[in-house]
Amino acid sequence: MDGVFALAAANLVSPVILSFALGLLAALARSDLSVPEAAAKALSIYLLFAIGFKGGAAVAESGFGGTLALGLLAGVVLSFAIPLVAFALLRVVSRLSVVDAAALAAHYGSISIVTFVAATAALQSQGIAYEGWMVAVAAAMEAPAILSALWLVARKGGAGSQEEGLLREVLLNGSIVLLVGSFLIGVATGAEGLAKIESFIVAPFTGVLCLFLLDMGLIAGRGLREMRRGGPVSPALIGFGLLMPLVGGAAGLASALLIGLSPGGAALMTTLAASASYIAVPAAMRVALPEANPSVYLTLSLGVTFPFNLTVGIPLYIAAAVALAGG
Repeated sequence: MDGVFALAAANLVSPVILSFALGLLAALARSDLSVPEAAAKALSIYLLFAIGFKGGAAVAESGFGGTLALGLLAGVVLSFAIPLVAFALLRVVSRLSVVDAAALAAHYGSISIVTFVAATAALQSQGIAYEGWMVAVAAAMEAPAILSALWLVARKGGAGSQEEGLLREVLLNGSIVLLVGSFLIGVATGAEGLAKIESFIVAPFTGVLCLFLLDMGLIAGRGLREMRRGGPVSPALIGFGLLMPLVGGAAGLASALLIGLSPGGAALMTTLAASASYIAVPAAMRVALPEANPSVYLTLSLGVTFPFNLTVGIPLYIAAAVALAGG
């Protein structure tokens, strides 16, 4: 047990987490610190390409197998099912409309690729191996939650969704295209391709992630400032934003144990199921459910759940996976 707590403590004081905390505190203190938008976009492009390419190279080296297929299936099922649980909870603890509750629930079924990348960095810093193809699971978990939200709205008689252009919005979302595309490049080129660009996508990775999470901390801090001014997010919704990652994470960890993932892979599956989208799903909701209130779902996913996962969730998920899947 002491080893589990030591692992969690080490992750909490890592440069990645502390960089996010710096941005968060700077924003709450109203500092003029900022990261130019173009630089932030370049950092995100780098991170997505690097994690996708390394995942593809890992698959090329290890080969495709039954565990990969089971992992993909588990990810898709989790992505569709978690919004159903989130929606039921929201209807109990909040007065959100059907459309707002469904839109918010979709965010918790989909994933945060930044949270996933932060978890991989934490695992690498601790020397914990994981299945490289988990990046493919991350990509597979982006879209099913959106379909789940649309089904909830239709079933509950909410406002009609605008489905025209939704499929394009989901499948051609920039983060998905880059992640899947770089993964396929990694599969095609394998270890030889990775060796050629290793100095670009391996050594600088953690430093770039620190700068990116500094910017994310600034964004999350500004969202929390708005929430303190009396925005549409109630204490009950804040409680939901802290509870739902634990519910989703428990489902992800149970799935990982069932299909026999390594401790590192189990930690990543838990992290994916616990995270909340703030890029792909908001973009899709603008098309599918334009009447949903973005100040609700963005504040919860980015201002509450994202910092919770980075500072508390990831260390907890890794510790739980090591304790339960490491035996």
